[in-house]
Amino acid sequence: MLAIPEGEILEGALPRGKLRLVLAWIEIHEEELMTDWNLAAHGEAPLKIDPLR
Repeated sequence: MLAIPEGEILEGALPRGKLRLVLAWIEIHEEELMTDWNLAAHGEAPLKIDPLR
């Protein structure tokens, strides 16, 4: 589990290379992630976010 937008690992672990990919994805999609967080917090369905390519 990661904190967004900081990318801090809250629970579990990821290999260093995978973590770098996830952190890059968070940076690219930070605004969308925060929008989805707010939607989910209000009981609404989050929007789809493109995967890292």
